[in-house]
Amino acid sequence: MSKLQIAVLFGGASSEHEVSRMSATTVLRAIDKSRYEVTPVGIKKDGSWWLYPGDIGLILDGRWESCPDNLPAFLVPDASVGGLLIRDSDHSDTVKKIDCVIPALHGKNGEDGTIQGLLQLAGIPFVGCDMTSSAACMDKVITNVMLEQAGIPQARFTWLYAYEFQSAPDEAVLKIEKDLGSYPVFVKPANAGSSVGVSKAENREELRAAIAKAAKEDGKILIEENIVGQEVECAVLGNEDDLLASTVGEIAPSNEFYDYEAKYLSGTSGLYIPAHLESGVIETIRSTAQKAYQVLGCSGLARVDFFVRNGSEVLLNELNTLPGFTSISMYPKLMEHEGLSNQELIHRLIQLAVKRMGKGADA
Repeated sequence: MSKLQIAVLFGGASSEHEVSRMSATTVLRAIDKSRYEVTPVGIKKDGSWWLYPGDIGLILDGRWESCPDNLPAFLVPDASVGGLLIRDSDHSDTVKKIDCVIPALHGKNGEDGTIQGLLQLAGIPFVGCDMTSSAACMDKVITNVMLEQAGIPQARFTWLYAYEFQSAPDEAVLKIEKDLGSYPVFVKPANAGSSVGVSKAENREELRAAIAKAAKEDGKILIEENIVGQEVECAVLGNEDDLLASTVGEIAPSNEFYDYEAKYLSGTSGLYIPAHLESGVIETIRSTAQKAYQVLGCSGLARVDFFVRNGSEVLLNELNTLPGFTSISMYPKLMEHEGLSNQELIHRLIQLAVKRMGKGADA
């Protein structure tokens, strides 16, 4: 039986370009080469796409970009093509059929529905949530509104557009204070991943600065009450109602909160699997994670993040539809705890993607 042709996308025009390279390196090293033929495709920060035939080890620090054998590669939205258009060194074009894409991309232009929409137009199966679900989960305001309507507990929140703050800052600040009642508060760009642009504001002056910082990342700003409690995560795998929800992992941030540096740069945050919680609380988190996954229309995978206040009150924080696959990332660690190695996890994700598109797949 011929191998399935898999394209792994990495990099991207995103503030999380470097994290994507870390995830892609893990995926490319773990994927079962006896089952799949793999084509790495790197996206530079300028948005250009390149077929990368070189050493996987050069992806992590960005040296892949200098490989002389790189070729321009384009994902064609025409569904009759079904793959990549590659511009050869003699300027002729060839088509490489692709059976499934693993978008090892994070943040904007990676997990916000843009690449998913392109792949849906192209008719190519891809790992992870579809366009609508990806966009809804990426936008923290939309996520919170949908979770609120579904009756899923979360932090008290309010939101505004950046232009509202810029045109009437005093009124915006007063509205936030009225809606949330007291400081501190957390200020987040609605569309940014890995805690990029997130700040904690202890007073009105810091709130203004935090909104200005978040507005550099997105035009919509989410403001939430401060939750003092444990930060925990649950990994969900599957399509529709056939779901595996992992046990719960706990994060002990090395910084004041679990920001970008604590997640990916310092490497000193503690991860505990299972979390230091009563079994009943863990089961509540697992069932809530599955419910939220279904409410947001997720498929393939998502990491669902929570706060637990006073050891028992479960509050959903956010869903991440393309969680990190780095050596310190919680999602693969939780799935490993469930008995799935990275290799088997990637295999299952590909199978789920192909099944969702109705194209069938071998086991």
